[in-house]
Amino acid sequence: MKLLLVSMFMALVSQSVFAQNDFVKGADVGFLTGQEKHGVKFHDRDGKERECLELLKTDYQMKAIRMRVWVNPRGGMNDKHELLAMAKRAKGLGMDLMVDFHYSDSWADPAKQPIPEAWKEHSYKQMKKDVREHTIDVLSLLKANGIEPRWVQVGNETANGMLWPMGHIEQNPKQYAGFIRAGYDAVKKVFPQAIVIVHLDRGHLQSLYDYNLDIVKKYGGKFDMIGMSLYPYWAMQDHPELNPDGIITDCMANIRHCSEKYGCDVMIVETGFEVDEQHPEKMEEGRRQLTRVIREARNETNGRCRGVFYWEPQCLPGGYKLGAFNSNAAPTTIMEAYVE
Repeated sequence: MKLLLVSMFMALVSQSVFAQNDFVKGADVGFLTGQEKHGVKFHDRDGKERECLELLKTDYQMKAIRMRVWVNPRGGMNDKHELLAMAKRAKGLGMDLMVDFHYSDSWADPAKQPIPEAWKEHSYKQMKKDVREHTIDVLSLLKANGIEPRWVQVGNETANGMLWPMGHIEQNPKQYAGFIRAGYDAVKKVFPQAIVIVHLDRGHLQSLYDYNLDIVKKYGGKFDMIGMSLYPYWAMQDHPELNPDGIITDCMANIRHCSEKYGCDVMIVETGFEVDEQHPEKMEEGRRQLTRVIREARNETNGRCRGVFYWEPQCLPGGYKLGAFNSNAAPTTIMEAYVE
């Protein structure tokens, strides 16, 4: 009996230590290339000019970046070459990489999942081949340049499916799962050790995850990890009766639920909090909320949440209100939540 208790204690300690050491703090920086092209110069809290990725890593303990990739985007924004250039910079700093495939020529999210122009007339069978070939093409470019992503997302916020209407979850659930499987198999062909993520929005909404992921599993889709978006701000825009702490509580419960039900780890791959320089108290509140998210994701999910990525923290106020930098391109107090 004593031996059993000791073994159980050591297992819990081991799990806790693993969760502490393997917990990743990161940032989606898909806008960074465009910002730099437009002359944005980033600074630390003391006003010293700094390279953005180095600032995020050194001052805010961010060990990874996330980059989206589109199929045939106008002007090359978020194409595979822009991905490669940023991946090289991250590797030079010793940062890990998450690749976020949208399988679109532009934005894909719960409200829209447009088929790339070049694929529009294709059959389901051909479109699965398109997904496979595009995935292999992008990842092979990274591999040829010595870049190995740690995580790969097959689709972006696919709550309602992907590649509409062909892969809409309500109209064609089997085909949605088929696209997920095609992407999964393509990732494993190039990088067998990469962690493949299925990514949904509204991390606080357990019913969404049950519905979507049950369909993926039912029809043969595969994934290694579940990615969640967590935006209390946007959730309350849609449902004013909600409050941020309740949303965070529900998200943590959903992480525990999903990890147990589907037998895999979870990661918050997108989050963000409001920057309002005219009302500093809003940024203090954002810091408080983010501090809670990081603390509970690390310590209160039975070791199954592997990290928290901030979506475009380097964005400046005016364009996107949930970045984490001010109009001087310096971190706001929100970023302090990442320093432990």
